[in-house]
Amino acid sequence: MDMWSKARRSEMMAKIKSKGNKTTELRFLRLLRMNGVTGWRRHANLPGSPDFFFPVQKVAVFLDGCFWHGCAKCYREPTTNVSFWKQKVVGNRRRDRRNSKALRAIGIRVVRIWEHSLKSTKSSRLRLGGLIRMLGTIRPSNGTKAVSSTA
Repeated sequence: MDMWSKARRSEMMAKIKSKGNKTTELRFLRLLRMNGVTGWRRHANLPGSPDFFFPVQKVAVFLDGCFWHGCAKCYREPTTNVSFWKQKVVGNRRRDRRNSKALRAIGIRVVRIWEHSLKSTKSSRLRLGGLIRMLGTIRPSNGTKAVSSTA
């Protein structure tokens, strides 16, 4: 049981600046740049506030933290305040589904990438390869003209 009211706890949590996902976003950003992928916008004003948005291709990318979004592979339930955290993660996943559905309804494709998949070089290459195929065109980092990834 929380000692604070729901409204007070929400107010306190809102004042905490996000910092845990910065390394995940920076890792993804580095991968995009290393592979010559261009054309994204950060934190577009769209349902769910995607971490990256490719407006030309209409693709929204979310980098989901394994703890906050309840990754089946990595999530470890906290030993204290269990019911709070269970509800929190279930609520986050429900919100993720709602936001993905809202984006698809306006013609935007949604890509969700788990935090752990960016930690493994092989896994991140596979995920990025799939994203590049979805985007259709990449600009090689060597400055030559853009090529279709489907060729």
